Amino acid sequence: MRTVLLASLRHNTRRYVASALAVIIGVAFIVTTEGLAGALRSGMTADLGQPYAGVGHVVQVSNTEQADALLAAAEKGGFAARPDAMTWTEVTYGDSRRDASVGTVSTDPQLQWQTLVDGTFPTRAGEALVDERAAAAADVAVGDEVTVGGGGSSSTTVTVVGLAAPAVGVSSNLYLTWPDLRGFEPYVDAVLWDGPVAQAERLSEGGAVLTAAQHVADLQAQVTLGVDVIALLVSFFAAIAMGVAVLVIANTFAILFAQRARDFALLRCVGVTRAQLRRSIRAEALALGVVSSVLGLAIGVGLSVVIAAVVGARWDEFGAPGFRWWWVTGAFVFGVLVSVVAAWLPTRAATRVAPLAALRPSEMWDASSNAGRLRLGSGLVLLAVGSVLLGRAVQLSSDDVQLVRMVAGGMTFFVGLLLLGPVVVPALVRLVGRLAARGQGALVTALAASNAVRNPRRTATTTASLMVGVTLTVAMVTGLGVISAALDADNDRSYPIDAIAVVEAGSALDDAAVEAVRDLDEVRAARPMAGVVGVLAGAEVPVVEWSDDRSVVRSTENDPFGSSEAVVAWSFVETLPAAAAERLDSEGLLDVRVDGRLRQVTASISSDYGDVITVKPETFREWGVEDQLQTRAVWVRAADGADPGDLETGLSRATSEVPTTLVVDYAERIWIEKQLTVITAAVIGLLSIGIVIALIGIVNTLGLSVLERTRENALLRAMGLTRPQLRRVLAVEGALLAGVASLLGVAVGILFAWVGVHVVVVGMVEHTFAVPVWQVLGILVAALAFGALASVLPARRAARITPAEGLTLQ
Repeated sequence: MRTVLLASLRHNTRRYVASALAVIIGVAFIVTTEGLAGALRSGMTADLGQPYAGVGHVVQVSNTEQADALLAAAEKGGFAARPDAMTWTEVTYGDSRRDASVGTVSTDPQLQWQTLVDGTFPTRAGEALVDERAAAAADVAVGDEVTVGGGGSSSTTVTVVGLAAPAVGVSSNLYLTWPDLRGFEPYVDAVLWDGPVAQAERLSEGGAVLTAAQHVADLQAQVTLGVDVIALLVSFFAAIAMGVAVLVIANTFAILFAQRARDFALLRCVGVTRAQLRRSIRAEALALGVVSSVLGLAIGVGLSVVIAAVVGARWDEFGAPGFRWWWVTGAFVFGVLVSVVAAWLPTRAATRVAPLAALRPSEMWDASSNAGRLRLGSGLVLLAVGSVLLGRAVQLSSDDVQLVRMVAGGMTFFVGLLLLGPVVVPALVRLVGRLAARGQGALVTALAASNAVRNPRRTATTTASLMVGVTLTVAMVTGLGVISAALDADNDRSYPIDAIAVVEAGSALDDAAVEAVRDLDEVRAARPMAGVVGVLAGAEVPVVEWSDDRSVVRSTENDPFGSSEAVVAWSFVETLPAAAAERLDSEGLLDVRVDGRLRQVTASISSDYGDVITVKPETFREWGVEDQLQTRAVWVRAADGADPGDLETGLSRATSEVPTTLVVDYAERIWIEKQLTVITAAVIGLLSIGIVIALIGIVNTLGLSVLERTRENALLRAMGLTRPQLRRVLAVEGALLAGVASLLGVAVGILFAWVGVHVVVVGMVEHTFAVPVWQVLGILVAALAFGALASVLPARRAARITPAEGLTLQ
C-alpha cells in the first residue's frame, strides 16, 4: 500500500493544491494572530518595568504611614527606597489651570527611571519634572514655576528642572519629590525596596513583598487582559476561517474520491480491502495536513515579523512579535486535524460502495431518496426552530439570556439553511441563469447554469463556504454601521462642542487671541462667546450670551434651554448653598448678580457648554448690559481628522495670555471613533480571510470539474464551441456560484444584523436600522468579480486541450 500511496500523491498533486492552500492560509492566519497579539502585548508592557529596574523588591502597603516607615528605615540603613504613589490635583502652569496626574520622582540616581529630554532630575524638595507632552500643551519650559493644588495653604509652588519623555502606562503629567507629594494625600500602592525582606515585611505589617520581576509580571497581566480578549476575539474569526477551510477541503476530497471511484473499485477488485483503502486515503490526507501546516507555520511567522516591523516603525506601542509554544503547536495540530477530519466522511462514503457498483456511472444526489428526505426534513425543522429562537430574542431583548438565545437561534437557522442547500442553491442558480440568459450570450449562460447545478450537493457545498463568509461580513458591517451611526448621534448630543476655552471671570480674550484660535490647523470653526462677570454664591463666574451660530455645535437638535432662560454648569451648582440648590432642583430658579443687581432666571443644568452660565440673548437685552460684553469663552469645532493632543496644545498656546480653563471633549469622541474604526477594520480583515478561502474552494471546484468534464468539453469544442466561448462558460459558472452564495449571504447577513442590533443595542443608545447599501453592493460586485476570476486557470487548462486530445482521454 505504500507504493499505492506514493503513486496516488504524485498523480493527484495538482488536485490537492487548493486543499493545501486552504490549510496553509488557515494555519498562517492563526500563527500571525498570535505573533501580532504578542507584538502588541510586548509593546504595551515594555515601559511597565522601567520604574522597578533599580531595586530588588516591591513592598505592597496600604497607607502612607507604612510608606513613611519604610522610607525612614531605608534612609537610616543607607539603601534605596521610593514610594510608588500618585494623585490627581489641579496644577497651574503660568496662566493655564487644569487637572493633572502627579507621580513621584526620586532624588536618588539609582531610582530615577524617567528618561530626560531636557534639564536635570530634581535634587531636593521644591523641584519637579514635567512630562514633555504636558509641557508642550501648557507651554512650560525648564526654569518655570508651577503651582500644585487649588490655592491657599493646600497648594505648593515648585520649579521645573527637567522634562521627561512619556512612557506607556506609567507616565504622569508632573513628578514631585516625596516630601512635596506627601502633602496631597496621594494613593500609595507600594514602595520600591532594596533592603532586607524581613524588615520590609515587619514595617509593612504583613504586606506582600514581591521581587521586582514578579511585580512587573503582575502589572503586565493586568494591562494585557485587553490584549488577550482581543486575541480571543481574533481566535473566533480564526475558527471561522478554519471552519470554512473544512468545508472547502471536505468538498475537495468528496470530488476527488468521486472522480477516483473507478480507481478505488479496481484496487478493490485486485484484493485491496476496505480497511487498507481507508488507511491509504487517510494517510494522503495526513500527509497533506502535515506539509500544509508546516508551510502555514513558516508563512505565519514570516508575516508576523514583516507586519510588526512595518507597524512598529510608525507606532511605538507595537513591539517584537511573540509566540507561545502551545498556541503554535495548537495551530499545527489543528491544521493536521482539519485535513484528516475533512477527509474522514468522504473516505467512508468512497469505500462503502461495492467494487462492481463503483465501476458503473455514479448517480447524483436524489432529494426523493431516504437520505435526501431526512436531510430536507432536518433542514426545515432547524430552520423553523432557529427562526423561533431569533424571534423570541428580538421580542424579549432585555437581559443576557436573549444574547444566548440569539446566538443559538442564528447557528440553528444557518445549519438548517446549509442542509437545504442542495435544493435551494441549484434552484437559485437556475433562476439567476434564466434571468441572465439574454442576448448573444444566452447559450453560454444557459450552458454554465446547467453545468453549475449538475451535482446539487457539490454546488451547495461549494457555495456554503462563501455564504458563511459573506453572511458574517454583511452582518458585522451592517451591525457596526448602525452602532457607529447611533454612537455618532449620541456623541453629538453628549459632546455638542469639541473644545471650550473659558476665561477666568476677571479676564477676557482679545481679538488677536480669537484669531490665533481660528488660525490653528486643528480648528474648523471657532465662535467667541461674549459675556459679563456675574456673582453666584459669592464667587465671580462668567455669564455668556447664547449664540444662534451653530457652525461650532455638533448637534443642531439639542435645545439646552427648553423653557428655561439660562443653562448653569454642574460645577457651579455644587458650590450653591443647600437652600439655593434645592430651589434650583425643585423650581428651576437661580439667583445671579449681574451689573450690581440680583437677577432671577429659570435655569437648567448642563456642563456641555463649559463652566459658565449661558443665557438667552433676549435675557441679556432685558438686563441692558450690552456695553459691558467681552469675550469670556471660545467654542471650537475641530477639523476633520485633527489630533486631540495637538488641538489642546494649540488652544493652550493661543489663549496663554490670560488664565483659561480648557475642556477638550473632542478627545472622547475621537477615542470612541477610533475604537469602532479599528474593530470594523479588524472584523472585515479577519472575515475576508474566510472569504478568500471560500473563493479558493470555487477555484478548486471549477478546476476539478474541468478535469471531470474533459471529454465533454472536447465534444463541445468539436461541435463548434470556440475556446473563448468555453472560457466564458467557466467564467459565468464561477460568477453564478459566487453570485448566488453572495445573495444568500447578504439576505441572511442583513437578517442577523437586524436581530443583533435589536438584541444588543436596544436600551443602550437610540438608533435607526439602516443597511449600508454601497458596502453591500461592493461585497456583491467583489464576489462576482472574484468568482469570474476563479475560472481563469481552470479555463486556460480546459481551452488548451484540443478536441481530438480530449476525446481520447479516459
